[in-house]
Amino acid sequence: MSSKKHPQGVHNSTNPTTERVMVGDTELVFDCGRVAKQAGGSVWVNYGETVVLVTATSDKSIREGIDFFPLTVDYIEKTYSAGKIPGGFFKRETRPRDYETLVARITDRSIRPLFPKGYKNETQVIAMVYSFDGNHDADMLALTGASMALAISDVPWAEETGPLAGVRVARADGKLVVNPTVAQREEADIDLIVACSRDAIVMVEGGALEASEDDVIEALFFAHEKAQPIIDAIQRMRTALGKPKREFTKPEVDAALYKRVEEVANQNGLADVLTIPQKLKRYGATDALKAKLLETLKAEHPDRDKEIKEYFGDIKHHTMRNQVIRDKKRLDGRAFDEIRPIECEVGVLPRAHGSAIFTRGETQGLASTTLGTRMDEQKIDNLFGDHYRRFMLHYNFPPFSVGECKRLGSINRREIGHGTLAERALIRMIPEHEGFPYTIRVVSETLESNGSSSMAAVCGGTLSLMDAGVPITAPVAGIAMGLIQEGDDIAVLSDIIGDEDHLGDMDFKICGTEKGVTAVQMDIKIAGLSREIMAKALYQAAEGRKHILGKILEAIPEPRADVSEWAPRVYTLKVNPEKIRDIIGPGGKMIREISQKTGVRMDVEDDGTVKIASADRDGVEAAIRLVEELTQEAQVGKVYLGNVRRVADFGAFVEIFPGTDGLVHISELADKRVDTVEDVVQVGDEVLVVVISIDREGKVRLSRRQAMGKTAGEIIEVEASLPPDRGRGGGRGGDRGRGGDRGRRPPPRR
Repeated sequence: MSSKKHPQGVHNSTNPTTERVMVGDTELVFDCGRVAKQAGGSVWVNYGETVVLVTATSDKSIREGIDFFPLTVDYIEKTYSAGKIPGGFFKRETRPRDYETLVARITDRSIRPLFPKGYKNETQVIAMVYSFDGNHDADMLALTGASMALAISDVPWAEETGPLAGVRVARADGKLVVNPTVAQREEADIDLIVACSRDAIVMVEGGALEASEDDVIEALFFAHEKAQPIIDAIQRMRTALGKPKREFTKPEVDAALYKRVEEVANQNGLADVLTIPQKLKRYGATDALKAKLLETLKAEHPDRDKEIKEYFGDIKHHTMRNQVIRDKKRLDGRAFDEIRPIECEVGVLPRAHGSAIFTRGETQGLASTTLGTRMDEQKIDNLFGDHYRRFMLHYNFPPFSVGECKRLGSINRREIGHGTLAERALIRMIPEHEGFPYTIRVVSETLESNGSSSMAAVCGGTLSLMDAGVPITAPVAGIAMGLIQEGDDIAVLSDIIGDEDHLGDMDFKICGTEKGVTAVQMDIKIAGLSREIMAKALYQAAEGRKHILGKILEAIPEPRADVSEWAPRVYTLKVNPEKIRDIIGPGGKMIREISQKTGVRMDVEDDGTVKIASADRDGVEAAIRLVEELTQEAQVGKVYLGNVRRVADFGAFVEIFPGTDGLVHISELADKRVDTVEDVVQVGDEVLVVVISIDREGKVRLSRRQAMGKTAGEIIEVEASLPPDRGRGGGRGGDRGRGGDRGRRPPPRR
């Protein structure tokens, strides 16, 4: 066993143990028996200088009266881990960020299927990021740490399959990399999180840039290969430090009662009920059959309703699976690779910038796209530092979509997860800001649900983006694949409905364009998937995806040529960066005045790019004029109608536009000798002048003589002769010129 320097503040226990394994170019280190020793199982995980503590604890007592497994997984990023103080008023970590929720979901989805059926003890897994080096992500440390913490604990987990390991695989510069650095991920065209057991892949989450199915399969099984040394380390730690697993006996089945329930259910037509195509009719018929079953068995088996309901659910489960495997019959009568009927409508909301209703069978989503300005970007504060999110997709799942009545609370983990999946599917198809200077928000409202509502969000999102005039690179569609496996018999199902998800062995969501895959998410309920099944699911999904894309393009063949009349028009100007301060003004006074006068929204960038946005064209044009007036620069040879601001013995100072004036030397006032300046011009006079030179210091020389007979705005050839040196006296001090303070930068964008 290798040794390790103890983390500062961590003290030895009687049996501290360390395991080390190289993952990619970095050593992954597990320390157990040093910290959090009162937890059921705990592990201190180091990767580079990123440190995560993961604990797993399960109550000794069983929660009575529940029909689910009460597992809670939390992932928490401490801001001090990156040397930061939390933003906001309270200055401490509060509710989890979306990313923390997503990592918790990934961990939960990976470990949950490996608990024994019927285990109902309250169980909690907590992963806390205590150090973050900015280069090595903590998410896979949380997943792998959860596996090790459970493996060494007394909790009955993964006793048949063995532990898991979580790895991230990316393809950067054409090469697959395990647990890539942040820089490698930014350049990657495939980026997947994969949870692996000894024999199979059990969970997948990630995105790609139109990767082929073969490339995705190669990446997944590359991840499986690289996960094996980590699993070996977990097994060694389990052998060295693991606690004896607590005794757990699966609830016994009353064989006689089970058989009787099966007889009565079959006598009342369970097989026929399960093939009713319409969801609500099927559910109604199933509930009626269950009620009749309870009434029939009430006299024979009093006070055993709970067991009868449980057995009925299990019988329904097996009956449906047998119908698919044996009779090749799905619940709604479709072929295994058949897609439900699809309807696409666009432009359904009059005032939305883009909108669509996507209906697939009994699943329906309303998607809307809203275009905003740079100021509408979402500021993200995380361990990497502040950054801005330009494209957002939000997914909502109201209870009426499944015919239920529930309190409308805050967004839940499922909604965050589904929205992120749909956003990942579309984001690589969104045009760059330089070509389409908008912030984009898509919202998917689930109106009906019978499976694959997240994939409806992808398809509806594509439709609404195209309806909004967003020039996406290619349309994207999503499809959910299912699996039923009984021994050597398998059925891979395209476009699964809700019951096929609940009663099946896999939920594999695959999104992409006609060219390739853009996002995947897979959860399974069996030990794992072989390469052959994975390939079959991906290839079958590709055919289904192309069918759906055809329906989308029938509704709207290409993005609209222009954005909605209700969307803000974004106009871009380029000004001298030194003029930025003139647009912003002291404390932002000038830019606020322009916005208030014209009703536009303005964004000024450090490189001199000015973006003006409004749905009101007149307001935009007025704002453009004001900006041009503030930032225009004198042009040699151009004739201006100026205003005399001051006279001196040697000439007159004329303001040619706000903020810029120049000297008309006495020799340039007229085409004849001038004895006194006041003989030709007086303060307040409007005079035509032409710019004859601009020196290195920015001082402007003007000529009234050469502009005589010309018109304002005309470009003429000028005599660039300079006046006598004495003409430089007096300079421009005190006048409204380019003035001092030239080097000061504008305030940062908020």
